[in-house]
Amino acid sequence: MNKFMHNFTRVCGLSLMSFSLAAAVSAQAQNSTSNPPAQALGSGKSSVVEFQTDKGKIRVRLYNETPKHRDNMLKLVKDGFYDGVLFHRVIKDFMIQGGDPQSKNAPAGQMLGSGDVGYTVPAEFNPKLFHKKGALSAARQGDQVNPEKRSSGCQFYLVQGRKWSDGELNSFESQRGSKFSPEQREAYKTLGGTPHLDGGYTVYGEVIEGLDIIDLIAAVKTAPGDRPVQDVKIVKAVIVQ
Repeated sequence: MNKFMHNFTRVCGLSLMSFSLAAAVSAQAQNSTSNPPAQALGSGKSSVVEFQTDKGKIRVRLYNETPKHRDNMLKLVKDGFYDGVLFHRVIKDFMIQGGDPQSKNAPAGQMLGSGDVGYTVPAEFNPKLFHKKGALSAARQGDQVNPEKRSSGCQFYLVQGRKWSDGELNSFESQRGSKFSPEQREAYKTLGGTPHLDGGYTVYGEVIEGLDIIDLIAAVKTAPGDRPVQDVKIVKAVIVQ
């Protein structure tokens, strides 16, 4: 099995992180059709959130095209929800994931990924928003228990990915029965990303500063289960715009 297929199996089998374990501990909350609290924080101009990690700062612009995810993220940041959480699942050349409230002060070796906020967010798919490097996307439970592809109320991932050739992208198009836009194809060839996740997970923002920090985090040594051996923490998250 090549490296890509190995990573694809790891991610898709676990539904973008061990967040799928939430089915065992909080199935009722995660399968709920309840929506996040109504907010109007992100209306108008684009909002920017800064994750101050112990590897450096990452600034993310939230898309107005995904208002439910945008406003939910802004509320959680405003409430200090992400302060002290870990990037608890890291896969090099793929993505880094955080947002589990149970990761705060979690002892070494503890299995993480099942923490939640008691609600999910309706999927907001937009073909113009895709999994290029630096994309901010929502983790979720698998299709078997979540056919509507509703997002976790708090867990997210930032895409590292890799660059793809025209031949590889052509193969993806054949498999999924649709074409990449010229913008998508160019981004996946020159910047990189994870094109096989498009249409499966809501993309609701992108990194505008700190792509190099994603690379630093993605390069750390990890234990079985993809948790970094040495914790990588979001010290503080703030709204900067």
